[in-house]
Amino acid sequence: MELIKYGFDFVMHLDKHLLTLVSDYGMWVNLLLFVIVFAETGFVATPFLPGDSLLFAAGAIAATGALNVYVIIAILIIAAIAGDTVNYWVGHYIGSKVFKKQKSLFFNPDYLDRTNKFFEKYGGKTIIIARFVPIIRTFAPFIAGVGRMSYLRFAIYNVIGACCWVPLLSFMGYFLGNLSFVKHNFSFMVIAIIVISLIPVVVEYFKYSKEKNTTANAQNSGE
Repeated sequence: MELIKYGFDFVMHLDKHLLTLVSDYGMWVNLLLFVIVFAETGFVATPFLPGDSLLFAAGAIAATGALNVYVIIAILIIAAIAGDTVNYWVGHYIGSKVFKKQKSLFFNPDYLDRTNKFFEKYGGKTIIIARFVPIIRTFAPFIAGVGRMSYLRFAIYNVIGACCWVPLLSFMGYFLGNLSFVKHNFSFMVIAIIVISLIPVVVEYFKYSKEKNTTANAQNSGE
């Protein structure tokens, strides 16, 4: 419980925590940012780590001169690409075995079928779109590996997605983070970023629930 409280506090006060870390450890903070972004995109067990809000906070702190925004962007683009690449190959080699096991919260065979259909519908751009959607961002490369998407094709979309996601959120923080309103309402801004980024997940959930109910009603009517 204490770990959850600490994690929530860390996300809600990213600016203060990062400033403290920068003052204590200097440029070593870049390594910490790399590890967090790499883990958030590279391991299906860590979708709860801050992604969008971390990029925004890092950009905001760079605007104070404590960090170099261009160095941050370069490092985090590499972290995002590397994370997705690891996630892809994990899915490629062990994903199908995981999905064959008994159903669980995350590794459900139905998720594999649904995600494969999603890839069939939207193609490789799914990898780019997923960059901007928490949780989905973590699972998309894993499922791409499970579904045996061509690695070359995946790599192209992986690079494009990372080069769009990292600079956009980082520069948002860099140019908006020093505004007085943002400074005094930073926690609100973090919450807003999280809520906005979760909207596609909520919409997709309700669409799926509606389709599921429609199918169930049609089957019941046919009986």
